[in-house]
Amino acid sequence: MKLKPAEAARYFAKPDPDKMGVLIYGTDAMRVALKRQELIENLLGPTYEQDMRLTRMTAGDLKSDPTRLLDAIKEIGFFPGPRAVFVEDMTDLAGKDLGKSLDEWVPGDAAVIITGGNMKPTGALRKYFETHPSAYAVGIYDDPPTREEIQAELGKKGLTNIDREAMTDIEGLSRTLDPGDFRQTMEKLSLYKLGDPAPVSPADVLACAPATTEAELDDVLHATAEGRAGDLGPLLTKLEAQGLEPVRLAIAMTMHFRTLHMAASDPEGPGKGIFRARPPVHFKSRDRMIRQAGRWGVNKLESALDMIVDADLTLRSASKAPGMALMERTLIRLAYMAGR
Repeated sequence: MKLKPAEAARYFAKPDPDKMGVLIYGTDAMRVALKRQELIENLLGPTYEQDMRLTRMTAGDLKSDPTRLLDAIKEIGFFPGPRAVFVEDMTDLAGKDLGKSLDEWVPGDAAVIITGGNMKPTGALRKYFETHPSAYAVGIYDDPPTREEIQAELGKKGLTNIDREAMTDIEGLSRTLDPGDFRQTMEKLSLYKLGDPAPVSPADVLACAPATTEAELDDVLHATAEGRAGDLGPLLTKLEAQGLEPVRLAIAMTMHFRTLHMAASDPEGPGKGIFRARPPVHFKSRDRMIRQAGRWGVNKLESALDMIVDADLTLRSASKAPGMALMERTLIRLAYMAGR
């Protein structure tokens, strides 16, 4: 059976020990690994490692000895409790012959958990799990976690009393951090609030949040919007040395100035507008962008967006103008416009 994201989240939180197993696949290895870890811990309980109730193997192990999977499924453990076999790094090609072993599974045998990369809908293994009456196939995609998934993760860490604005900040973090870093940040936040009965506040989230990996790009965006033309040269040189493409810079500038325009256009003021932005504005930038929107005003922001779009179109055209030089000139012009 194929599980949708919401169904998969519920199943991973409370898996059925009487099912044959689960195939978890996706292009992001970290996301797949975190889901697999959650499933195993909830299926087998906290002592499965000490009780030796999990058998690990790779697709390569099965290639050299195909009988290993069936042997592990049928093996009788020394300790009581549910057992599982975990097979990682599976591919369409390596998984096409697993059906013979999986067909031998009966209730009471070890559950089978298989992980792999991107698997085609026509692949034999994926079709097997999607059509099996006692198995599940779950695709893990690169979408940020839903609010329900975030709340479930916070609940595991004992974080249930959360200020509404702090929850918005946490959702913003989930979109800017990779899954592993986000989970570590939530663990840090739970330790930070240990013994503190007060609700989690935006200040608490800020204290535990890591420095954004896009810090240099954010510096360029803010320097431009705040009229600090003299800071742009060194910042752009650093970004260029890191391999940033001019088109990516143009896209980031467009998104930043569109958010400012939306905030400046809000009938209740830039503060309300920034809080209504989707995707949410990162909390570290929120106050700065409120000030920027108020400083620019709607009319100047519309002119700025026209200028950025023109630069973007030039970058994507057949023009032979140096891309980063074109963007530097555009950003300097914008910075001087901010000061008028």
